[in-house]
Amino acid sequence: MNPLRILYHHRIRADDGQAVHVREAIGALRAAGHQVFECALVPKAVADVVAAGAARAPRGGVWQRLHLPRTAIEILEVLYDHRGRAMLRAAARDFRPHLLYERHALHCRAGLSVARELGIPLLLEVNAPMVDEMQGLGLLKFARRALATERAVLAGADAVLAVTRVLAELLVTRGARPETVHVHPNGARPERYDDTARRGAGAVRRQFGVPDDAFVVGFVGYVRDWHRLPLLLAAMTRPGLLAVHLLLVGRGPALPSLRQQAAQLGIGDRVHAAGEVPPELLPSHVSAFDACLIPAINAYASPLKLFDALAAGVPALAPDQPNLRELLVHGENGLLFTPGSVDALAAQLGALVADPQLARRLGAAGRRSLLQQRWTWDGNAARIAAVYAAVTQRGQVPA
Repeated sequence: MNPLRILYHHRIRADDGQAVHVREAIGALRAAGHQVFECALVPKAVADVVAAGAARAPRGGVWQRLHLPRTAIEILEVLYDHRGRAMLRAAARDFRPHLLYERHALHCRAGLSVARELGIPLLLEVNAPMVDEMQGLGLLKFARRALATERAVLAGADAVLAVTRVLAELLVTRGARPETVHVHPNGARPERYDDTARRGAGAVRRQFGVPDDAFVVGFVGYVRDWHRLPLLLAAMTRPGLLAVHLLLVGRGPALPSLRQQAAQLGIGDRVHAAGEVPPELLPSHVSAFDACLIPAINAYASPLKLFDALAAGVPALAPDQPNLRELLVHGENGLLFTPGSVDALAAQLGALVADPQLARRLGAAGRRSLLQQRWTWDGNAARIAAVYAAVTQRGQVPA
């Protein structure tokens, strides 16, 4: 396929997992030879940042630091549509894109509107059912408008790229046409998990004073209460798991209370908080794990931490639920436990602690799965190009 000119639109402010996705996706598309114009209030992967391999995207000024009541934020989200359309039209004037790629956002139909004006396909990336998510949190103020916009955008997109089959099926009930829906899981860059990362793993363990014979369970991400990390703390008090240490990579509001609980259980010296680490150091931290834990996850997510564990060849411990069974087969490339059960988590963790060969076999199988299924950012870039080709060949783009 000839190189594409891709107008990439998103409305992300935070520099979190969403931003990682944007940076990695744009970087992979550019590496595949495509031109990508990032159109956003707070750019996450501008060309000079990607080319330089910088640890962080540039600061987004007032938009990045904006803190307002939820109602005010939602009003700005509604009003953003006017700004978004203007930005996209201006970008398209000189860039002349083949397609518009948009990350789905609440109250946002700018991409659909401009794609129709330009007569080019809209590929809509959906990572969460935004209306459902905000209603579940009790944060949606303009529900009727949000529902109407979401249904219109899902129905109007030429392709809807959902991160799991669970989410894809849900989006069809929210208005997406079944023939337009594709499943594109998140990914990782396996080449980052090399000998340098493995050598760095030893330094990470020494930094936190982890004994040589310890079994390190790792968690990567923004630590919130709903992650249910206390499940692991409870498991760590069980006989047979007294050599288990927890290494937390990330920050978050639940971290102080987690440290306090660990101290109350008498295992404070076995819980280590690395804090937020720059992207170039993440591979050495993940490689320092003997197992990577996903203690809890929502029903439709495609967790980035899981793909990094697979890329590192680190066995994954995850809840037994449909979206994770799309990636993991229990006993083959990971271990699954009954969600919310300390006993079940302790049993699966105990199996890894007692059998180092099992841990190595599962880790190696996980990496093979990632490579064979192309759960990589390069694989995602290829799938995006393939979806565009299929859309244009079917002539589905409305006038």
